[in-house]
Amino acid sequence: MKVWILLIIGVLLVLMGATWGLQGIGVLPGSVMSGVTLWAVVGPIVAIGGVALIVWGLRSRRS
Repeated sequence: MKVWILLIIGVLLVLMGATWGLQGIGVLPGSVMSGVTLWAVVGPIVAIGGVALIVWGLRSRRS
């Protein structure tokens, strides 16, 4: 897999996870996901997965 694909997917996952987490805790209102505890848990998990992909992509690039 090309490194830049890992980086792009990682960044997208971080952005999605952050959005979901903020909606889950009620910081970003105006969605059916706002204030729902499930998204406050799922969001950070997805964001951490995105960070892991970014780190993996950067380490692959250096090797």
